[in-house]
Amino acid sequence: MPDSFDLPPPQTGPAAWVGSAIASRRDWCVELDADAVAEMEGAAARLLERKADLAALLPGDVPLPTLAPRLRQWRDALLNGRGFLLLRGLPVERYTRAEAAAIFLGIGAHLGRARSQNAKGHVLGHVCDLGLASSDPNVRIYQTRERQTFHSDSCDIVGLLCLREARHGGDSLLVSALTVFNELRKRAPQLLARLLRPMAHDRRGEVPAGHQPWFPMPVYSWHAGLLTVFYQRQYFDSAQRFADAPRLTDADIAALDAFDALCNDTDLVLTMRLAPGDMQFVHNHVLLHDRTGFEDWPEPQRRRHLLRLWLAPPDARELPPWFAARYGSLAIGDRGGVTVPGTRLHVPLEPG
Repeated sequence: MPDSFDLPPPQTGPAAWVGSAIASRRDWCVELDADAVAEMEGAAARLLERKADLAALLPGDVPLPTLAPRLRQWRDALLNGRGFLLLRGLPVERYTRAEAAAIFLGIGAHLGRARSQNAKGHVLGHVCDLGLASSDPNVRIYQTRERQTFHSDSCDIVGLLCLREARHGGDSLLVSALTVFNELRKRAPQLLARLLRPMAHDRRGEVPAGHQPWFPMPVYSWHAGLLTVFYQRQYFDSAQRFADAPRLTDADIAALDAFDALCNDTDLVLTMRLAPGDMQFVHNHVLLHDRTGFEDWPEPQRRRHLLRLWLAPPDARELPPWFAARYGSLAIGDRGGVTVPGTRLHVPLEPG
């Protein structure tokens, strides 16, 4: 195990932010004006009219003359800046589900290629309570109403479009994994060193052909001069159900506990509540995201519902070899997501 002298250097730059400091800034929130909304709506209407394959959109399929240059700037801010963006003001209440999906996928096409989010080949995810419990090792926690934990998804960029918000709770939480790294480096370098070594990570039942139901992955990787995070605590824990997975040691657990504690430090965390029509995009390699538990409305038509995209941008960073086990490929612009035998990419308009 490396000692503190072998650790990567302290991380600097716009993605190494502190939540309490960045909360007072609004440069990460863009209010969409009427012209921008009309351009999105027109592009989506043309996609639906010609029955375009929404699961395989490229930028050329979604002409956005005014917005496209701005989307390239926003993508640069995601990948090389603070690592997140909030677009606000889409009037989702006046759209059908198909219209909302086409707008969201059209915007996503200018940020990256959409990736499958599960073994069913869904490139459009539905984040809502399906009445499931995370105690089932094959359930993913976004299908419940429970508090999530800070984690990254298996893609370069994750996007959310809020259709309806919960009655209480369900707030979005972000934390800079670079800032957490810096704090651990100062406070507990011996624990941080352990997070640079691989641990077994559960595939939660979504197993590609020829692969084990778990794979080795470190929390932090230092590669090509960049620090990259990959984290989902429950999946490190649940991988212990497999007899052939390496056991978590006391030192591993202490390191994961210290990491979790810093991720939940209220000074480091940025909290925002997504309102209907908000689109949030997050760079998974530098930030971690979370969601508070929530109480939903009793009426089915009012219950919390978000659409989700996993995106592979054409100008993303090079990833370390570890990621091939989860991403399937390391090819920039064509990696990430969940692929299993027989998967066909498609866009479901309803949860399930």
